Amino acid sequence: MAAEQPRKSASGHDLTPPTAAERERLEATLSAEERRVILHQGTEPSFCGGLLKNKKPGTYHCRLCSLPLFRSATKFESGTGWPSFYEPFDPEHVIVRRDISHGMIRLEIVCGRCGGHLGHVFDDGPRPTGLRYCLNSVSLAFVADEPEKG
Repeated sequence: MAAEQPRKSASGHDLTPPTAAERERLEATLSAEERRVILHQGTEPSFCGGLLKNKKPGTYHCRLCSLPLFRSATKFESGTGWPSFYEPFDPEHVIVRRDISHGMIRLEIVCGRCGGHLGHVFDDGPRPTGLRYCLNSVSLAFVADEPEKG
């Protein structure tokens, strides 16, 4: 079987899905809770996520494949108990799909590279987008900005 052709996002990041071997290696690094949420569309309890109160400047990446997903500058306090953002790092990095689980119709968000479950998006966010990307902390890895060298 031929390898999938590399695909880059507008921001220059590789969107080529991991091979089966790469995915197996990445999944082996997940904790039981991360596996439940990222691989099986779970939800972590509200107000319990480790990144909920993080206010440091940086970028939030996919915990599974490290694709940058959201900038700290777009994070806001939604009062919902989960980290919330109004805009993705790059629109191609977050895929939105219909979710009809749990007797509700929602819009699930998944990583644009590996398809890992991130959370859901709602239309009750702040300006300028009016969107609230509601994320599970365990689906994310935070990368702090490097301090300015002067």
